[in-house]
Amino acid sequence: MNSPKVVVEGLCKVFGTNPKQALNMLAGGATKEDVFAQTGQIVGVHNVSFEVKEGEIFVLMGLSGSGKSTLIRLINRLVEPSAGKVLIDGRDVAAVPRAELTALRRKDMSMVFQSFALMPQRTVLSNAAFGLEVAGVSRKERERRAMTVLEQVGLAPFAEKLPAQLSGGMQQRVGLARALAVNPSLMIMDEAFSALDPLKRKEMQNVLLDLQREQQRTILFVSHDLEEAMRIGTRIAIMEGGKVVQVGTPQQIITNPADDYVRAFFEGIDTSRYLTAGDLMQTDAVPLMQHSQPLDASSVAATLNGSADYAFVLDGERRFRGFVCRDAMGSASPQLNHIECIRRTTPLDDVVERVVASRAPLPVVEADGSYCGSVNKTNVLNVLTRHRGSHV
Repeated sequence: MNSPKVVVEGLCKVFGTNPKQALNMLAGGATKEDVFAQTGQIVGVHNVSFEVKEGEIFVLMGLSGSGKSTLIRLINRLVEPSAGKVLIDGRDVAAVPRAELTALRRKDMSMVFQSFALMPQRTVLSNAAFGLEVAGVSRKERERRAMTVLEQVGLAPFAEKLPAQLSGGMQQRVGLARALAVNPSLMIMDEAFSALDPLKRKEMQNVLLDLQREQQRTILFVSHDLEEAMRIGTRIAIMEGGKVVQVGTPQQIITNPADDYVRAFFEGIDTSRYLTAGDLMQTDAVPLMQHSQPLDASSVAATLNGSADYAFVLDGERRFRGFVCRDAMGSASPQLNHIECIRRTTPLDDVVERVVASRAPLPVVEADGSYCGSVNKTNVLNVLTRHRGSHV
């Protein structure tokens, strides 16, 4: 993750004749409801600040009317802000001239809507190439680029079909292909999959995640579905009443919900499915030995001086080299046992499978291979009991 792609600072939107009056009331502690009751003006977004990092899928979540659709329309300036700033690659979108904004939308930003918004009389290929046509790209070049993205989303065989000949899921793939064809650095997806049935929806989430692994675009994704947000979001911002009430990774939000509103999203959902090895591990459960130490019975005995049965052996860069057992203390040169490490980001189901099959605790490592903790059967059972509760 690099520098922020999008920076939102103190963003406000009031729909009405006197936004300043409403902003002053809000600054004085009035609620959105107070403003409406006293002035008839509607607060769409109030004092929202966050950053979207380069290459992440940032999900905006909230119930209907929470302000998420207004917020993304402020980000691409389909709606003018009442106060605050939106910076994209350091440029203030609210301050750029109209011509520059149009160029920005054509080249750097793409939108995918819930309603597919395809042109019925145009072929799949022509729909996918439409953004490039508007940008003035020659027919041959735009069809070549559109064909490439149709291949990426699995629609190349349907290039000459009309939208009406495709299923809803396939139509949404055309919408996604059209957005990708202009090669945007920022994609905004507004409830893009919510009109699809659950199976098609999951399929589209998989398409998006596969593309993301290859292309690492920055994606702002609006959803009202927690399971979808958890599945695709690098980070999630939860909105209520025009404000952002919490921003965090799926794990952070599950582990530390900011308030009852956030907690209510998890009602009836088995949140353990979104946990990883990093959420289950303990950092000090297994004693550690330096690989540089001679592996003799006395150094093993000194490390295992408590009730521990195992010690992990790390090298000078904290990389895992193996483990030694208590029963090795009797031999002059204790045996270094090897075991496969688990990555910190490994999902719970894979962790359970590995832990059940192992008699020793399993070492957990960061992406660079450095040791960060261990998991054993007890950790996993405790976490499952805590998260699944009545859902087991």
